[in-house]
Amino acid sequence: MNIQNVTLKERELKNAQKGAIVWLTGFSGAGKTTLGMGLTRKLYESNFLVYMLDGDQVRQGLNSDLDFSSKDRNENIRRIGEVAKLFADAGFLTVVAFISPFREGRDSVRTGVQEGRFVEVFVDCSLEVCEERDSKGLYKKARSGDLKEFTGISSPYEKPLCPEVHLRTDEMGVDECVNKIMGHIVRAKIIREPKPEVQ
Repeated sequence: MNIQNVTLKERELKNAQKGAIVWLTGFSGAGKTTLGMGLTRKLYESNFLVYMLDGDQVRQGLNSDLDFSSKDRNENIRRIGEVAKLFADAGFLTVVAFISPFREGRDSVRTGVQEGRFVEVFVDCSLEVCEERDSKGLYKKARSGDLKEFTGISSPYEKPLCPEVHLRTDEMGVDECVNKIMGHIVRAKIIREPKPEVQ
């Protein structure tokens, strides 16, 4: 019996895809979770190994001990980055949907994976449109001072300088955005071109 550890190369040959992280960043309400779910569904239905990590989901479990101070936000992203890297090392496409407001945190995750295995997606949307979409009333609470350290209102957001994919979700539909991400990860040779759906 072979008792050597299974390597990433072996996993990728078997799965016919590369392990990688697709990191969606942007304001609350910009559409990160919606696009993340759409991308995950499309990848899954194209028979790729994929898993999505979402901010709300992780805050309830792994990072329930953290608040929204700058220090804890950095720790939040550090932990998520470590989890995403583990999934990528197992050969999964890991879709991450987090505000992740600070460049340093996002760049730190990038430097921890092989070159070409981190795809930064800037989910760009005007603050005005994000506020219009806000079904939870978070922006209203932030504007009134009831919610402290809220990105875009009382806490800064550092836009990506050179994202692999830049999406204007106040101008583009969900399908168009998902297809743009898919196009990039195909061109980057992270996945093969999905087979067309049979009608």
